[in-house]
Amino acid sequence: MTEPSGSAPRQANKRGAARLAAVQALYQMDVAGSGLLEITAEYEAFRLGKEVDGALYREADAQWFRAILAGVVENQKTVDPVIRQSLTEDWPLSRLDSTLRAILRAGVYELMKREDVPVAVIVSEYVDIAKAFYSEEEPKLVNAVLDRVARRVRGEGRGKDAR
Repeated sequence: MTEPSGSAPRQANKRGAARLAAVQALYQMDVAGSGLLEITAEYEAFRLGKEVDGALYREADAQWFRAILAGVVENQKTVDPVIRQSLTEDWPLSRLDSTLRAILRAGVYELMKREDVPVAVIVSEYVDIAKAFYSEEEPKLVNAVLDRVARRVRGEGRGKDAR
């Protein structure tokens, strides 16, 4: 099935690339302690749509990238407790590796603050990002956590509420 040439499919691809870049930038901020302005400038100048070490970064919606990155940083004090509530007691947020934390923070931020984006789109995009970094369990965890958060903050979701 091919779609007619138009902005909708391309926009989705650019947003998907922006989400992936935002997760990578959040990871880099977490591990290297880079600041928001520094990391945003680096990604926009040298990564988004550019070739880095032989790998071509897909063209991304820079505005969407900035919005996710800044949104996660600005709202981290409200995002992290929402993630913690959706994890099991034996898996605290601090036990998750930096990449998984970045994926969940970006996904939960979008669920909480970007009501213009459908839940199914957010969950599916971040599960796909998790699949790019992990094999089996982590994408399932991302799916479960984002689904629980979607039920809690938007009243939407597929599974049963854990509470």
